[in-house]
Amino acid sequence: MKPHRVVVLAMDGVLPFELGIPHRIFGRPQDDRGRPLYEVVTCSIRPPGPVRTDADFAVQVEHGPETLATADTVIVPASYELGPVFERGALTDELAAALAHIRPGTRLASICTGVYVLAAAGFLDGRPATTHWAESDRLQQLFPRVKVDADVLFIDDGDVLTSAGVAAGIDLCLHMVRRDHGTAVANDVARRTVVPPHRDGGQAQYIHRPVPDPQQSTTTSVRAWALGRLHEPIQLRDMAEQESMSVRTFTRRFREEVGVSPGQWLTQQRVERARHLLESTDLSVDQVAHDAGFGTAQSMRQHLQTALGVTPTAYRRTFRAGSGTLSDTSGSYDDAGIRD
Repeated sequence: MKPHRVVVLAMDGVLPFELGIPHRIFGRPQDDRGRPLYEVVTCSIRPPGPVRTDADFAVQVEHGPETLATADTVIVPASYELGPVFERGALTDELAAALAHIRPGTRLASICTGVYVLAAAGFLDGRPATTHWAESDRLQQLFPRVKVDADVLFIDDGDVLTSAGVAAGIDLCLHMVRRDHGTAVANDVARRTVVPPHRDGGQAQYIHRPVPDPQQSTTTSVRAWALGRLHEPIQLRDMAEQESMSVRTFTRRFREEVGVSPGQWLTQQRVERARHLLESTDLSVDQVAHDAGFGTAQSMRQHLQTALGVTPTAYRRTFRAGSGTLSDTSGSYDDAGIRD
């Protein structure tokens, strides 16, 4: 089996952290025979040589722009030296020539302000996209044809994916591994990288707001309580009572901490439980629906169709095979605000 080739485009001013994320995440997954599922290479928009970073060191890039023509996936990390791309939304001749190597049908992704490159190249016209919340207004003003959503950690629009700032690049890359090879592979990568396999909520929880009083109650314990009872009916008042709060206070506190409402969070967790059971067990769809807390197969089918764009049977057929993807579906927003 030929590994899926991920080409990371390093431009002057690249942030080393973002540059390293694809190598760390895609460099881990292996098949059941120990063969790598991905091959990750880095290229520049110029012939091989040093590329400046935003730190006090440069990186030596061994591949030129022609490498983009070999990519199955191209990832554009953030850079602080985008020049005309950031200032007026225009590609330089050098960057345009480099991007011209990308083959039609190649999957494209950006981390943080790397989205400006995809937008300036026209890849995001009429499509949803995200970036760091502090850059979202500027991105929208510069590229009015892009449907900017500043509330999510990443957006999957099929063959074009974009992420919010910095660590959201990890979320995005793990999502692509999960989409390509299933939850078990992505979770293994997350464990080895010592990061959560999936973060709740969106960017709203990271925008500056007053720090909660450490003496006040939080919703951490009730989330653990709910996760142990996903197969049971859970009412909002039940969750509020666990924290000895009124429903109104609990709902406000929960949204402040998690970034979504308690109901949205519960649905998100049940979708994740259903995905895991569909991938890893032979339970019937009815039993999976019960164990994930949806009650009926019809209810679960509706929620998975909304969150993933596929039915439970189609999802199981894809990921029990171990090598399929969901890239043939355009998807829709799930209850966590992530386009999948």
